[in-house]
Amino acid sequence: MDNVLKDTLQYIADFYDRRKVGDTGPLGFRRSTDMMRLMACLVPLLEQKIIIPGKTRFLDLGCADARVNVFLSYLVKTSVGVELDEWTLEEHESLSGKLYPGLEERGLMLPPENIFLYNGDSTSPVIHEKIFTDTGLRLRNFDVFYTYLVMYQEFSRLILKEGKQGAIFMVYGLNRIMPALKGFRLLDSISPVQGILAVYQKI
Repeated sequence: MDNVLKDTLQYIADFYDRRKVGDTGPLGFRRSTDMMRLMACLVPLLEQKIIIPGKTRFLDLGCADARVNVFLSYLVKTSVGVELDEWTLEEHESLSGKLYPGLEERGLMLPPENIFLYNGDSTSPVIHEKIFTDTGLRLRNFDVFYTYLVMYQEFSRLILKEGKQGAIFMVYGLNRIMPALKGFRLLDSISPVQGILAVYQKI
């Protein structure tokens, strides 16, 4: 990872971490990925070829304001996000309106045009068809799936049914207890990455 890319990702992680949704307030039920912690996870994910720059096709199954999609867009071939709550996904545009000028002012890299975002149910065939229409990708074509802890069991069943063998399922928010998921093996040599990210592989 060259210095410009590293500085870009560092800036993006800090930008979003200063705009987090926490445990209190009207949006307290929706918690955000800690982007600096996710950035610290990149080294083992890249070393283990979980993420292969320019090749990995990534799908965030509950992308909220799409901060993870923006962050990983620099490293993956295609970055797709689905969010059930329309008002939550709408925050992406307003945040981008502040993020992009900040990147330009610092001579950093703007996100590549490989981000596709959808409002709807991640388990819905209607959404899957929209993704295919726009990207040419079926669920079986994605290499890495991602979600916050809340609905990991439901999403694991979706990936088990529709994902390809060997697909990676990353669950953010886990710690000491790594639950078993039917049809998946935990990559326990690296999980939990940075004490928070569990990495499973479909078998």
